[in-house]
Amino acid sequence: MKIRFNIFLIITLGLFISCSEDTVNLVGVGTISGRVVEANNFTPIENAKVTLTPSNNAVFSDAEGYFTFPDAQVGDYSVSATKEGFLTGYEAASIIVGLEVNVIFEMEVETALNRPPTTPELITPVDGSEDQELELELVWQSTDPERDDLMYRLEIKNDYDNDIYKVESIIDTTFVVSNLKYGRKYFWQIIVSDAINPEVLSAVNTFKTKVNPENRFFYVKKETNSNNVIYSANYNDSDNLSENEVQLTKENQNSWRPRKNQASNLIAFLLTANNETHLFTMWQDGSNVKQVTSTVPIAGINLNEIDFAWSSNGDRLLYPYYNKLYVINKDGSGLKQIYETLDGSYITECDWSNDESLIAIKTNDITGYDSSIKTIDMSGNVIDIVVANSIGAIGGLNFSIDNKLLLYTYDISDYQNSNYRQLDSHVFLYNLIKSTTTDLSSGKIAGSNDFDVRFSPNEAKVIFVNASNDGVSIPSIYSMDVNDGNARTLLFSNATMPDWE
Repeated sequence: MKIRFNIFLIITLGLFISCSEDTVNLVGVGTISGRVVEANNFTPIENAKVTLTPSNNAVFSDAEGYFTFPDAQVGDYSVSATKEGFLTGYEAASIIVGLEVNVIFEMEVETALNRPPTTPELITPVDGSEDQELELELVWQSTDPERDDLMYRLEIKNDYDNDIYKVESIIDTTFVVSNLKYGRKYFWQIIVSDAINPEVLSAVNTFKTKVNPENRFFYVKKETNSNNVIYSANYNDSDNLSENEVQLTKENQNSWRPRKNQASNLIAFLLTANNETHLFTMWQDGSNVKQVTSTVPIAGINLNEIDFAWSSNGDRLLYPYYNKLYVINKDGSGLKQIYETLDGSYITECDWSNDESLIAIKTNDITGYDSSIKTIDMSGNVIDIVVANSIGAIGGLNFSIDNKLLLYTYDISDYQNSNYRQLDSHVFLYNLIKSTTTDLSSGKIAGSNDFDVRFSPNEAKVIFVNASNDGVSIPSIYSMDVNDGNARTLLFSNATMPDWE
């Protein structure tokens, strides 16, 4: 019996060992390898965690995004790749004995499923609307499905030049645009961004501003940044009110001394460009700005006192450069010197008669004083000396249309100082035929100055500036009767350098 039992045990152990070897061979192992990259650009992703399920074995991708499971048991797996900032990726893999399975993960950033904002709807002004004000509120709306914070960008174009007005980083759905031009068609568009998806553009809507009121008054205001800015306006005699004020030049530029010419329908003015003062022209609404002078700029002692003149037909401009007087075509061609002072005194102001036969000039020394006013012909011959070697400040030259009268101002206090402060400046009317002078400022307030005088278009009045002589008070523009200086009327407050055409 013992012998039979041993034989049975040996046979049983042999069968068991045989079955065990067969089982190991059936399970077996294989290899899973692969790479983790960013979707779209295929940039390798380092340190992405790659996990096999259900075994839960995990490895991390190397600097080039590669990973390997070298001894994965045969079977079906779900392979996942995770990395902060990316959406988790999943791939299926089946391990076969002795084979290598390759898995590629193209991972999307975690915002990949974020939806973009809705297309902005332009609400106000209504598309195609007309007669809009020069300051206008634009209104639009857009929403975001995930309620992400939205940032807007505004672009406005027009139908008269290539300028594009852009406003970045608007967080509200309204924006007030100002300094639009009269009678222009504008095209506006809103671009919205959620900082995740590509920008979304609205449709392009249009509106048109109201018709130009053809303002007849032009003047200058000093802005808070100390730049001079040119404006136009009208004055309503019946209501004693100024109206339709329009800003013509920009706050970030220093521009002054506007002079309108009816024949050319252009406004000439002075503007600082490249540290020099030059003549420019513009349309009545402030657009189409063109530089006139280039090689010879405007120059003198006090640029705020310097003045120039149009020819009556609007084809040329007369201007000073230290002790010389030049004429130039309005397009910048034909520059010509026509006069030079013999004593080296500077020419600060000039005016040109309507028939172009006479030129009035104001000269002064390097301090701005020792001033004279004289008239010359186009050959430079002196015709008349209106004021000779005055002690106090003078200025404000303007011919009447018939060449018989000349306006100017003179500080009768004869005060002189380095700041060119005036104490008692009066408006005078000089008769070129009779060589007589009339003081028009007898009715002005004591302690104030009248200066920057011009004839009204019908020459029944003069327009001028009045300000306290303290040197810091705000100036204002007035008019008064040309014969006796009566009927002094306030036209525009906080304004200077007037022109009335």
